[in-house]
Amino acid sequence: MNWFRAVQSVLLTVLTAAAHAEELQIATVNNAHMLTLQRLASVFEKANPGVRLRWVTFEEGRLRQSVSVDVATGAGRFDVVTLGSLEAPVWGKKGWLVPISDDAQYGMNDLLQPIREALSFDGRLMAAPFYGESSMTLYRGDLLRRAGASLPAQPTWEQVRVAAAKAHDPSNGVYGVCLRGKPGWGENMTLISTMVNSWGGQWFDMTWRPAIDTPAWKAAVAFYIDLLRRYGPPSAVANGYNENLALFEAGRCAIWVDASVAVSTLLARDPALVSNLGWAHAPVADSPKGSRWLWSWALAVPKGSRHGETAMRFVKWATSRQYQQLVAGREGWAAVPPGTRLSTYAEPAYRQAHPAAAVELQAILGANPRDATVPPSPYVGVQLVPIPEFQAIGAVTGQQISAALTGQVTLEAALAQAQAAAEQKMRQAGYFR
Repeated sequence: MNWFRAVQSVLLTVLTAAAHAEELQIATVNNAHMLTLQRLASVFEKANPGVRLRWVTFEEGRLRQSVSVDVATGAGRFDVVTLGSLEAPVWGKKGWLVPISDDAQYGMNDLLQPIREALSFDGRLMAAPFYGESSMTLYRGDLLRRAGASLPAQPTWEQVRVAAAKAHDPSNGVYGVCLRGKPGWGENMTLISTMVNSWGGQWFDMTWRPAIDTPAWKAAVAFYIDLLRRYGPPSAVANGYNENLALFEAGRCAIWVDASVAVSTLLARDPALVSNLGWAHAPVADSPKGSRWLWSWALAVPKGSRHGETAMRFVKWATSRQYQQLVAGREGWAAVPPGTRLSTYAEPAYRQAHPAAAVELQAILGANPRDATVPPSPYVGVQLVPIPEFQAIGAVTGQQISAALTGQVTLEAALAQAQAAAEQKMRQAGYFR
């Protein structure tokens, strides 16, 4: 009977552990740094017996749709959600997120101030930054040298156009420039918004009336469309961050204006690429204001989480200095999530592994959401407007500009349609009659 009691004891232990197990459902995006987190998450599980992490990984657009529905309805499908600088203050204001509290181990004062402020509402951090970014001009030095082209540390959009024209060699599978063409407020509009800012435009005037159908928008978007049509890859309208990253890494794109986080991603994949990788600040047109965006992918705990305490413990672990040290030890310093902590940029090993770190930090600290447009604006934001209505307005505008890029509609018609849709949305929301 001893063996029977032993089996009973084992079964009881297993059943008891299962009864006390916590399974966290985590919604995340399919970016390189997030995939690294999934690989290393077993360290958290080992340090927290009984906790199991279950990942639901989405493409960026699907993530926003799924998470928005879950958080807004309080359905509680996800215990931890990946969101960004638009959702954090908007959802924080609505009371949908659990604020992040500080402690000595977490070190909230170590967070870069622009990133921290972008994720806060009413002085409280609503989401913990996993990585942060601004925008930069990346270029393949080998392709520009071959074409006899170059770019300065602070290029203009016209200088980008001239260099792209020289490097464009489609017969050999090389394209002069890669820009986001996929429609969406977080896709093509992320870049186009900064271009509009630099051409002297804005999303809304001081009365909250949309300002999309204006000369500044027409000039910026016309330049964007002409640049991609002449010197971009085929079907650029289908390309977002990941698609352009692949083209650039393969040496098929000479110039790429996009997120600063791309540098660390590229060098983590292929350290030898550093010999052919060049970087500069995001291009400017008439004004440097708002020419570089500010964004953070962050982790948050929805009020509907069924395991809120454990979920918050995971969020703090995944965005801590200790996690960054773990990544450095397992994956190398080039793979450490950038753009969140001063201590990261103070680390000599990080600066050596990430030679663009100084430019990236300057870009992030130089992005000013409170003064990002030439005319005064009623909102705080660079490439986005943190109001609930912006997602719909940005999505429609992105779709219209994509249609103009492919020649389905004229530029004038696209902006007029976006203006009308924005006016209707803002009028319905009560911003004006």
